[in-house]
Amino acid sequence: MNVITNPLGALLPVIPVGKLVSKAPIVQDGGFLDAMKQALATTSQLQSESGRLSREVTFGNPTVSLEETMLAGVKSNIAFQATLQSRNRIVQAYTDVMNMQV
Repeated sequence: MNVITNPLGALLPVIPVGKLVSKAPIVQDGGFLDAMKQALATTSQLQSESGRLSREVTFGNPTVSLEETMLAGVKSNIAFQATLQSRNRIVQAYTDVMNMQV
């Protein structure tokens, strides 16, 4: 018996039939402030969706799967961590500029 396995196949995204995957919105002709506002709004939306799905699973809603809930939680966590790291870098850059000798 010849079995061929693809270890990287587990990393491919799983898309349920009939569901569309939304991509990150693209900032058009906006500045840094618009990009940050959009990133914060996206992070907030992902966290809200994760909370909603978590409540639905807790209440035993049969239409919401545990896998979908866990994936939403991971997405919101990644978005939050990226936002937090961006904020830390911005604060560090501001501190560096304020400490410059003129």
